[in-house]
Amino acid sequence: MTFDQSGFDVRCEWGEYGVRHLAHGADAVIIVDVLSFSTCVDIGASRGAVVFPYRWKDESAAAFAASVNAELAGARRDGDGYSLSPASLINISTGTRLALPSPNGSALSLATGTTPTLTACLRNCRAVATAAMRYGPRIAVIPAGERWDDGSLRPAFEDWVGAGAFISHLKGSLAPEAGAALSAYLNVKPDLKQMLKQCGSGRELIERGFEQDVEIASELDVSECAPTLVDGAYVAK
Repeated sequence: MTFDQSGFDVRCEWGEYGVRHLAHGADAVIIVDVLSFSTCVDIGASRGAVVFPYRWKDESAAAFAASVNAELAGARRDGDGYSLSPASLINISTGTRLALPSPNGSALSLATGTTPTLTACLRNCRAVATAAMRYGPRIAVIPAGERWDDGSLRPAFEDWVGAGAFISHLKGSLAPEAGAALSAYLNVKPDLKQMLKQCGSGRELIERGFEQDVEIASELDVSECAPTLVDGAYVAK
């Protein structure tokens, strides 16, 4: 098909349509949602938590959490307990079962069908690349992006660069889209932390009082965790 990037080992496309077009022909799918789903999952899984992605941030989330015997992550603004704030998960206990609602990273994670699915961020891009290549050479990289107020996709700087960071550790031929993400990453790598603080998503979080989340998310290759979706939950691999 025209948009499946077949003929290349490493493929890259945005969001829900990226999953739709690339997942079926891939050996593994990688969801990249740097601020903040993928970073939260990395921190949680690396500390022994089991993280259940859930698409909806509504009343149904509590019922879902109860159905899997998990604690429900609250709103970032609440300030207490676990949330989609990476800082809130720093001291999460081993064995914690956490339901993590997210309309971006969670929704994409649950849309990949039977294709092995992992989630990558800047913190664990090398570890996830190593794990992904064990499934085979055909890797679909999905930068999640954010949403505008009307619900449409907002391509996000941090996810494009995060996808490129992950791609930088892969072997094989790159689709042009994958090569473009790699180039973007290499261009900003020398000043990565500052660039994350200055991009739209980073500025939004800092203005809301969550600069620590941006700091945590901008750390590069500090984690050996490769969160892998197993029976509907991300666990460390």
